[in-house]
Amino acid sequence: MMVMLVDDSPTLLASMESVLRRAGHDVVKSLSAEEALSKLKAGTKPRLVITDLNMGGMNGIDFIRQAKKVSGMAFTPMLMLTTESQQARRAEAKAAGAAGWLVKPVAADALIGVVKQLVPA
Repeated sequence: MMVMLVDDSPTLLASMESVLRRAGHDVVKSLSAEEALSKLKAGTKPRLVITDLNMGGMNGIDFIRQAKKVSGMAFTPMLMLTTESQQARRAEAKAAGAAGWLVKPVAADALIGVVKQLVPA
């Protein structure tokens, strides 16, 4: 299954990619929301998107709003990944279409558990 990771931290992208690949998933990485959006518009069709909230340029909430408008992406689960735990931000992410919220750093088994929950094999 293809998972798209969107985060402006190359270190975080690499560690999450490693966990997901070991679990048998294909991974598409983007260092910005804008890069991820252009990949989606070009036809990349992940079964799950995990995006950081706070990035330079477009933030994760705006990215989810835009990604949900891309053809074929309206029902794709999208997770917010962040160090923030504010309830207002969670509500805003949920309203934008986020299926869930992961707090950094996320443990490998927790990440795989959420992926299996959102996109059963």
